[in-house]
Amino acid sequence: MFRRTFWFTAGAAAGVWATTKVNRKLKQLTPESLAAQAADRAIETGHKLKDFALDVRDGMVRREAELGGALGLEAPVDPDLPVQRHFAVEAAEPPANATTYRKLPSNANHDNSNNRNEDH
Repeated sequence: MFRRTFWFTAGAAAGVWATTKVNRKLKQLTPESLAAQAADRAIETGHKLKDFALDVRDGMVRREAELGGALGLEAPVDPDLPVQRHFAVEAAEPPANATTYRKLPSNANHDNSNNRNEDH
């Protein structure tokens, strides 16, 4: 008698355990849960990319400082040297009509357009 009771209880416990395990897995596979998991992973990836970019920027600043020291860019300027001039690129003349804009080529003159985005 005790043997049957033991196996009945063990079977019931195994059934409850399996049912809860299946229900948890089904809840994980709902569209809302999958969307939340994807959003969490996207945020995590964004944080990793941000950390990578900050590491690259720190390394870049450190390397620029090393190169500046090696090339003497950080050295004091000799007052006998002439001042370095900076040249700016300027437009020859502004256009006569400043409101005129260039137009993109269009197929307005063609009846057989290959544009798949137009309304039919």
